[in-house]
Amino acid sequence: MVDKIATVTGEEILDSRGYPTLKVQVRLESGLVGIAAVPAGASTGEAEAIELRDGGARYGGRGVQRALASLQEIESVIRGRNPAAQSEIDKALIESDGTESKSRLGANAIVGVSMAVARAAAAAANRPLYAFLAAAERYRLPVPMMNVINGGLHASNALDFQEYMIVPHGASSFREALRWGAETYHALKRLLIERGLETGVGDEGGFAPNLKSNEEPCALLVEAITRAGYQPGEDISLALDPAASSFWSEGSYDLKKSGSGRFDYRQLEKLYADWVEKYPIVSIEDGFGERDWAGFQHQCAELGSRIQIVGDDVYVTNPRLIKRGIAEKATNAVLIKLNQVGTVTETIEAIEACRSAGWSYVISHRSGETDDPFIADFAVAMGGGQIKAGAPCRGERVAKYNRLLEIEKELGERGSYGSPFAK
Repeated sequence: MVDKIATVTGEEILDSRGYPTLKVQVRLESGLVGIAAVPAGASTGEAEAIELRDGGARYGGRGVQRALASLQEIESVIRGRNPAAQSEIDKALIESDGTESKSRLGANAIVGVSMAVARAAAAAANRPLYAFLAAAERYRLPVPMMNVINGGLHASNALDFQEYMIVPHGASSFREALRWGAETYHALKRLLIERGLETGVGDEGGFAPNLKSNEEPCALLVEAITRAGYQPGEDISLALDPAASSFWSEGSYDLKKSGSGRFDYRQLEKLYADWVEKYPIVSIEDGFGERDWAGFQHQCAELGSRIQIVGDDVYVTNPRLIKRGIAEKATNAVLIKLNQVGTVTETIEAIEACRSAGWSYVISHRSGETDDPFIADFAVAMGGGQIKAGAPCRGERVAKYNRLLEIEKELGERGSYGSPFAK
């Protein structure tokens, strides 16, 4: 007998930044439940699906009571459906909303329900979420991309670029990679203390020291990797997310936080190319603004055979935009965020577009997170071999890493840890 959806309920909770978000519960007729908590981003793309917020004075206008109210209509749409019919349910949610941006019912309400439906279906099938969503019985644990130095919109320091990451791709298992990353993180902290720099952490657990230039974090990370006992470029490499849309202004890039002046896309691409020569950088995400397709194309042509060129704001996990990027050879990889596009089905479609082009894809958290480890299971299920979940610090980030430890242990020999950055 098929276990059908009986109720959809929710509550307003706080995310890791202290702002309201949704926690959604989908209950089946048998009493089994699927629960999901919805993340929220600080650096968002223009074409991203739109959260429904309340406005007004309460919570500074960021309340989600209107999105909670949407759950009543959503329940009427999906009540009585088989939760295993994810694509049909997600299609019904999209059609019921009736807007391209999911702004009527709210992308936060829709993605919360979509995720909770997947969890409920997995519970009804008596399978872990990663196994229920996976297309194969062999599983790949992801390489963690750990944001350990913050700048840009994530910090009040003098760094224009938003994220400087360490990537422990040389490890033989996820457990070992996590240890390498944590040891390097603590080596970095000791290094900052020695230099009299701040060690408070930002939204994603990374440090936000007031450094002198956008390049200085790269040198610091290489030194921290070495101090931790690892070989830069062989064991642990670097990745960048400049989040360039945040400093794109009037047709050029204004690096005003660091006082570096204005750059056109060719000058900025040369800066990145120089750093790739100087430091063990394996991935650059959003090196250009979301409207600067020429910048992405030029960088991909120049550096795409050597490193991973990732698009985030330019694609916002939207299959249509990803297909444009493939046709125009704008990048060779995509950042994947469930709440950018708004449903599990559309997110999988975005990944399928990447696979069809031979592109890499990185499953990602948001700056406003919860302790829900959905993306950990999702990363294993999708098999892309990469995850961005922040530094090995702060409970909402570590929840994803700890869930991956559980999955790796449960899988045993059925799980592998193959690096996409292997030399």
